Amino acid sequence: MTPDPELGALLAIALHAADIARDVIMPLYESGVGVELKSDGTPVTDADRRAEAAIREFLARECPDHSVLGEEYGESAGSSMYRWLLDPIDGTKSFIHHVPLFGTLIALERAGDPVVGVIACHALNETASAAAGHGAHLNGRPIRVSRVTSVAEATVLTTSIQGMQIALGDGLDAFLPQPMLLRTWGDCYGYLQVACGRADAMLDPVMNSWDAAALFPIIREAGGTITTWDGQPVVGDSVAASNGALHAELLNLLRPDPPVS
Repeated sequence: MTPDPELGALLAIALHAADIARDVIMPLYESGVGVELKSDGTPVTDADRRAEAAIREFLARECPDHSVLGEEYGESAGSSMYRWLLDPIDGTKSFIHHVPLFGTLIALERAGDPVVGVIACHALNETASAAAGHGAHLNGRPIRVSRVTSVAEATVLTTSIQGMQIALGDGLDAFLPQPMLLRTWGDCYGYLQVACGRADAMLDPVMNSWDAAALFPIIREAGGTITTWDGQPVVGDSVAASNGALHAELLNLLRPDPPVS
């Protein structure tokens, strides 16, 4: 199938938007910023707000009829079938503490399906990107998921052990010994590792759409599988991403009573 040239052009816009966010974020990362708590108790900084505002201004010029949904400023409706989803700083807590494992997430949905995604880990100078039918790339080089075929051989990532405990309850004790390694390489950084084949799977029990949408085209185009925890291949309120080969086994381990094989 010939790659859709329109999606290629829209991916270029997404990458430019990520560069705009970088130019806002990195000086503030180096100098430090004040922190506020939002109504849900999560932190927000001036860098989050300024980066999202800069991306929105750029998209309004480049794609004036597109809708935009962002973590900091909500949704602005457009007239086309396209909608951008923005998380200007995914991993704000890392950003605040000068841990370089944060990034900007930019996604584009077409009629509700994520078709363009960017994970830009600015402090590490690594950007993963994909558009449907165009493959997945890291800094312009093609990437593929790993070839590990079982959870027992796998490096599995999650953002928070506490989050896993809340989601799995007593089942966490049964899950913890299953992977070869379980690492808390959190937020978008972890999904970049899965797409590059540096890790084999990542799990997050709670996700917002602006956190999840960019991951879908990147993991898919890198040859992996990404679903909700109950196996639905859509953006939902949880994410399980893997190299595909161990996905069914991984989902079974997340169920209260895994089927006996």
